[in-house]
Amino acid sequence: MVYGFARCVAARMESPLMESQKKYPRSFSFEFFPPKTPEGIARLRATWQQLAQLKPRFFSVTYGAGGSTRDRTLNAVLDIRESGCDAAPHISCIGSSLADITATLELYKENGLRHIVALRGDLPSGTASSGELRYANELVEFIRKTTGDHFHIEVACYPEFHPQARSARDDLQAFKRKVDAGANGAITQYFFNADAYFRFIDDCEEMGIDIPIVPGIMPINNFFQMARFSDNCGAEIPRWMRIKMQSYGDDVASIRSFGLDIVTDLCDRLLSQGAPGLHFYTMNQAGPSSTIWQRLGL
Repeated sequence: MVYGFARCVAARMESPLMESQKKYPRSFSFEFFPPKTPEGIARLRATWQQLAQLKPRFFSVTYGAGGSTRDRTLNAVLDIRESGCDAAPHISCIGSSLADITATLELYKENGLRHIVALRGDLPSGTASSGELRYANELVEFIRKTTGDHFHIEVACYPEFHPQARSARDDLQAFKRKVDAGANGAITQYFFNADAYFRFIDDCEEMGIDIPIVPGIMPINNFFQMARFSDNCGAEIPRWMRIKMQSYGDDVASIRSFGLDIVTDLCDRLLSQGAPGLHFYTMNQAGPSSTIWQRLGL
């Protein structure tokens, strides 16, 4: 009985249905963080110019805690748009007043932006107040209330569940509230277990969620940096994978080679089973994402 059940589960995971996702056209995108220095600006320009040759649907630029990078985020987005590429600034609500959020939205509109990534965000260090909006669904609802359908809104979701979620069910319901509030699409936190994404899509379909949910992809260039990020955001590094990379020690070339194999295989499986694209967290580097792109034959 147990063996038969296990075979059914295994067969299901090997051939996920993914019906809600297969109908959407594929969307490829790359994410940057806003640079702080003239040298960083120049490096980012070289990065997005290289990645622009791949003709992604859009680039996105992150937004610091409490809106601390708003101007730098906007400047990076406008720089990208001058080349004719679509660029989507992030916006977050935690630690910000409604007046601040309204001003940011107006600034984005004044500059002709119609595509944004709406997030809860992190509370700025040393700040006690969470602001007037506490959750991303409230931000999406506010954007729709004040700007109508002006913006195409992407939101975040978590195949391995948000690290602060009380339960898997609570996290799925939080995601559904963002969708119901008016989100057009979603980008996942990065992960290394494709089955977590397939299971997440199954759960979303059962809840009636029907928007494109694009997998977030983290190329592995620096294992220790990536491990630190993963521990903070709740992205699981499979034990076998962590031990293998730790065994390379300071052998950066072997870590990068192994990481490229792992992430390329992950992307290939996601796309072959019907994922509606990929969103690369580039860490402002073109090389790793470009190599994976080429290996996939995109």
